[in-house]
Amino acid sequence: MAGPTARDSAPTGAQPDPWPDLLAEDHALLDRTSTAERVADALRQLIIDGRLLPGTRLSEQSAGKALAVSRNTLREAFRLLVHERLLVHEFHRGVYVRVLGADDVTDLYRTRRLLETGALRGSSATRRGGLAAIEEAVADAEQAAADERWLDVGTANMRFHQAIVALAGSPRTDEIMRQLTAELRLAFHAKPEPRPFHEPYIARNREIATQLAAGEVDAATRALEAYLTDAERQLLDAF
Repeated sequence: MAGPTARDSAPTGAQPDPWPDLLAEDHALLDRTSTAERVADALRQLIIDGRLLPGTRLSEQSAGKALAVSRNTLREAFRLLVHERLLVHEFHRGVYVRVLGADDVTDLYRTRRLLETGALRGSSATRRGGLAAIEEAVADAEQAAADERWLDVGTANMRFHQAIVALAGSPRTDEIMRQLTAELRLAFHAKPEPRPFHEPYIARNREIATQLAAGEVDAATRALEAYLTDAERQLLDAF
């Protein structure tokens, strides 16, 4: 026979818990928040893909019409991205895609070193099938370069670094890296010509992928450290 439930064991005459009714009152808010998160995802991906440029003003009217969402939902999505440092809200002016500065670049690369080199040192690439994702990102960058799609080379490069961090097998670090790559893409716009910035790193990504495939994790880690130092210096020169 089943044991008594919490309700069965409650004193006779006790009032029912009010929290289910309180949750029901928030049902519409939850629906709106879920939609706002999807809108935020769409805007974030445009930033990662390099198609939403720093300094762009995001009109509520235009965005709401394009996405067929309410103004409240859109404002919640904007709020989420402001919290992620991808947008800024200027009083009486509106919402803009954030423009990064040199201090942002320095901090982003400090965080990248912790995440990416830590992921390489502390995990087995083959154990989690991470090599396949790394190889796919490198191959996509090589094909995009052959087609002279340089924005897509940058996007594939970001996927490469996300795959590096994914070797840690941690959903938390994956989430941090997704936000980080969006901020990085905003920083990359400081280099007005994407080809000379992205092209040299295609071969370096290939080198790291090859080293990981051969089990040469220490060599891959050293190559990645040098890679990040060079990339940071290039961006800081642009500022």
